[in-house]
Amino acid sequence: MRDAKPNNEKKPMKTAAAERPAGFRRADAPRIPGASVHTSLASEIGLRIVRGDYPPGTILPNEAKWSETFDVSRSAVREAIKMLMAKSLLASRPKIGSWVEPKERWNLLDRDVLAWYATSPDREVFLKTVQEFRHIIEPEATAFAAMRRTDEQMAEISQACREMGEATNLQERTRADTRFHLAILRASGNDLLVPLGVLIESAFDHLFAYTTRELDDLQHVQKLHEAIERNIRLKRPDAARNAVRKLLANTDEVIQSR
Repeated sequence: MRDAKPNNEKKPMKTAAAERPAGFRRADAPRIPGASVHTSLASEIGLRIVRGDYPPGTILPNEAKWSETFDVSRSAVREAIKMLMAKSLLASRPKIGSWVEPKERWNLLDRDVLAWYATSPDREVFLKTVQEFRHIIEPEATAFAAMRRTDEQMAEISQACREMGEATNLQERTRADTRFHLAILRASGNDLLVPLGVLIESAFDHLFAYTTRELDDLQHVQKLHEAIERNIRLKRPDAARNAVRKLLANTDEVIQSR
């Protein structure tokens, strides 16, 4: 793991407050269900970094202070810091401590970082970033899926599309929507798109949950998805590509109208 050093021209800005910061979770507050202590702590600190509580360059409290603040062992703090360093949110050096890395170094393809990013004050920026990614990837991936999909892959795409229409609540529809688009990436036959789709799954979840809540006409959006499914099934790559572009244009309108 990289042992980064602070930039000599722009040193870490400041040390985070030693006292328990306002809004910090109490020691008796519930942790993430099923998560270990250090995973829960990493999520707590990571969320605060991504939402801007600790700007890049800030030196964080030492192990002893984190341990006291959250009533956890120092070993749990060390493991949490290691997790955040692995996601490139933090760097650390003996006698200096841990500091927040510049945003451009953060691993935004990490599931946890994406989830924290999606709930940050920059949420609108996050939504637009995910949507731009879709414009770059999905039209051509869908065209390839229309040419390369197997019967099994087609069945998966069709089932997800059908489950979107049959969903009775936001969570069911969002999960079916995500499955639909990830299934198309897999059906494209490009080995690089498959792991990429898995990495951005949580980003899709957040985007689709938001747009579904904001939509006035779910029936219209369902028809747009069905047009994509139909053209992949009929192996019409050009039509499938155009169908995706219509769906993306519709989503653009939803995001821009908020």
